[in-house]
Amino acid sequence: MTNARPLMYVGLLVGLLASGAATVSGQWTQFRGPNGSGVDAATGYPVTFSPTANVVWKSPVPYGQSSPVVAGGRVYVTASETGRLLTMALDATTGRELWRREIRPARTHKIYKANDPASPTPAADDDGVVVFFPDFGLAAYTHDGKDRWTVPLGPFKSFYGMAASPILAGGLVVLVCDQQSGSFVVAVDRKTGSPRWKKERTGAVDAYATPMVFRPAAAPAQLIVLGSMRLDSYDLNTGDQRWWMPIGSSGAMGTVVASGDTLFLATSGSSEPWLPTFETALQKHDADKDGRLSAQEMSANPEMGEHFGFFDLNADTFVVAQEWNTMRALGLGDYGAIAVRPADGRGKLDAKAVLWRFQKNLPYIPAPLLYQNVFYVVKDGGIITSLDAATGRLIKEGRSPGALGEYYASPVAADSKVFLASVDGKITVLKADGEWQVLGVNDLGEEIHATPALNGGRIYVRTRSAVYCFGTSSP
Repeated sequence: MTNARPLMYVGLLVGLLASGAATVSGQWTQFRGPNGSGVDAATGYPVTFSPTANVVWKSPVPYGQSSPVVAGGRVYVTASETGRLLTMALDATTGRELWRREIRPARTHKIYKANDPASPTPAADDDGVVVFFPDFGLAAYTHDGKDRWTVPLGPFKSFYGMAASPILAGGLVVLVCDQQSGSFVVAVDRKTGSPRWKKERTGAVDAYATPMVFRPAAAPAQLIVLGSMRLDSYDLNTGDQRWWMPIGSSGAMGTVVASGDTLFLATSGSSEPWLPTFETALQKHDADKDGRLSAQEMSANPEMGEHFGFFDLNADTFVVAQEWNTMRALGLGDYGAIAVRPADGRGKLDAKAVLWRFQKNLPYIPAPLLYQNVFYVVKDGGIITSLDAATGRLIKEGRSPGALGEYYASPVAADSKVFLASVDGKITVLKADGEWQVLGVNDLGEEIHATPALNGGRIYVRTRSAVYCFGTSSP
C-alpha cells in the first residue's frame, strides 16, 4: 500500500501515556509531557476556550516553534529573535515573565524556510530547565534563571534543520542528533553537563523524533530512538545498543509511546520508492551529461530545486547516485502504525515481535496518541483515525469539520478528552473513545505550530505571538 509524503514537500519540522504508566503530578516536563506520552492525569479541562473565553492568562512571547513545558510552577519556552537565542520562564499561575536569558549563536546555519532556530522543545524539572539550540548546543539554567552549564554541539548537517528535543532521564540529559551524515545520540550529566556517553548512529540520516524511555518488566531501562530506517533500543545507563528493527519512514518525527511491555509508533512510508531511479533523473535533468545533478539542473523542477540541499548529503553542490539512492530509500519498507513487543530482545528483532501493523491515513509530522486503550493519529485535512490498541483494528475514520487544515502539533489528552491543534489555529476537542465525537472546535485566530501542554486542568497553547493558559477553575 502506498502512503508516502516525501520530505521535500514538507513545510515544517516540528512540532502516550500508556495505560498503567504513571504521570508526575504538576509536571509536563518535555515535548508531549510525561515520557512523551501526550497525556495528563488531571481532570477539569475545558471544552470551550478562545482569546475571549476561559482565558486564565495570555503572555506575549517572541516567535519560536518549540512547545511549552511546565515544571516547578514555571512555563518554559524558547524563541529566536534578531540573531538571539532566548529561553524564557513564565509564572504558570499568572503568565508573568519571571526571567529571560539570551545566548548568541556560535554560528548561523541556513535551514529550510519553514523551520526556525528554536524548534526543539525544552526539558525541565523542579531544579530548572535544559534547552537545545542547534546553532549553539545544550544549555542548562536553574529554576531562577542562573547559568548552570553549557555543552557546545554542532555544526550539524541538516537541510531542514534539527528538531528533536532533549529529555531528562536517570540523572541524564539525552539528545538524538540525526542528520545527513555523522548522526549520534549523546547523554550528559543533568547536574554538571559532563559527558556520560555518546554513540554514533551509523547509517541514520535526517530524522527528527524525540526519544523516550522504555521500562519493560523483564529488562532494564532503555532509550528508544525512532529513525528514518530503523527503530533502536539503547541501554539508558551505558548507551550500548540492545536491539533494533528495520522500519520505513519518510523522515521520522514525533515520539514512540508505550503501554506496559509494548511500544507503539507511527511512520509514514510507502511500498514503492517516492523518487524515480537516478538514471531516470539524469535523463531528464543532467544537461551537461556529467553523470551528476547540479543545483541549477535540479532547479528545472522548482520543488526539487528548492530542496536541493536535502539531496546533497556532502554539501559539494552536486548530487550523485549514492546520495540520490539514499534519499530514495527513505520511507521504503515496513512502515505504518506499528505495535511491537521486544521482550528481552537482543540484536535484530524477530518479526514475531510485531503484534500488528496498520498502513492507512498515517500522519507525517504529528506523533500518535495512546489513550484509554485507543490509538489515535491525526493528519492534514483534519483526518482522525482511531484503532484498537490491542489488535490494530480500525474503529473509526473521520474529519474534524471545523479544522480541515494542516497539522504539525501532536495530539494530547486528559479528562476523557483529546485535543488536536491545526496550523491555522483551530483546536478540536474530541470525546475520547474509539467511536470519538467532536465536542467543539476553538479558533484562536493565529497559527499554532507547537504541541499544547496539559497540566492540572490547564491548557497551555503557544501561538505565533503568545502563550495562552486556558482553564475553567481557580488553581
